[in-house]
Amino acid sequence: MSKNTDKELERTVEEYKRFDEVLKRLRVECPWDRKQTWGSLRTNTIEEVHELADAVFKEDVANVKKELGDVLLHVAFYSLIAEEKGQFGMADVLKSLTDKLIFRHPHVFGDAKAETAEEVTSNWEQIKLKEKDGNKTVLGGVPDSLPALIKAYRIQGKAKGVGFDWDDVKGAWDKVKEEIAEFEEEVERGDEDAMEAEFGDMLFSLINVARFYHINPENALARTNAKFTRRFNYLESQTIAKGKNLKDMTLEEMDKYWDEAKALEKRNLKGDCDVE
Repeated sequence: MSKNTDKELERTVEEYKRFDEVLKRLRVECPWDRKQTWGSLRTNTIEEVHELADAVFKEDVANVKKELGDVLLHVAFYSLIAEEKGQFGMADVLKSLTDKLIFRHPHVFGDAKAETAEEVTSNWEQIKLKEKDGNKTVLGGVPDSLPALIKAYRIQGKAKGVGFDWDDVKGAWDKVKEEIAEFEEEVERGDEDAMEAEFGDMLFSLINVARFYHINPENALARTNAKFTRRFNYLESQTIAKGKNLKDMTLEEMDKYWDEAKALEKRNLKGDCDVE
């Protein structure tokens, strides 16, 4: 360990001690902090994690640092509440995490061999099933509350980890075509419940294809959402600037501004202008 690393570790320890002292004082002296429970913190925790994910997606370094702090606050707060009840403390959380990291990386801390990330992944689920107090089933570690898109991706990844997967992407593409055909059949029949079910199957199969190409579907959809929002905001700003109302415009008129937004984005990528 280098001297710089030693100094950073010492600084981290000192700052965490200061943070811990502040949090424990707030827990005693602040009426709001004093009344918090795991249950009352839960929705705020979800919000903080989403804010962190948003900052990471935007590569907003300043906000990533800020939101990491907010998430750490929640981790420490849950641990402090548990410590007050004699259940566990932050030290127990850190010990459990460190023990888990060591156990799940036998290629680093043991005699196992894994030269690539793919080899590590292929062993991951089997290792987790061997953990004491770990998941008892392959899909047991997928939280019920995950958004459906992320959950589908996680389910498929875990199934792959134990060999339940297509041999290659062709099988995944064939499944997409099959599901599209089944969805179209239900559209023809007009059975709305069956249409919804088949549409879900179609989405699930598309997520499978994304996984084969190492594309995270959540990130891909987030990019498309941002792109659509950016272009639609341009369309709206241009219509307002010209004293028009979107509701009074034809689709052809709106498409004109939409195409302008696309052209501006392409030029911006080349460094010729600022889309904003």
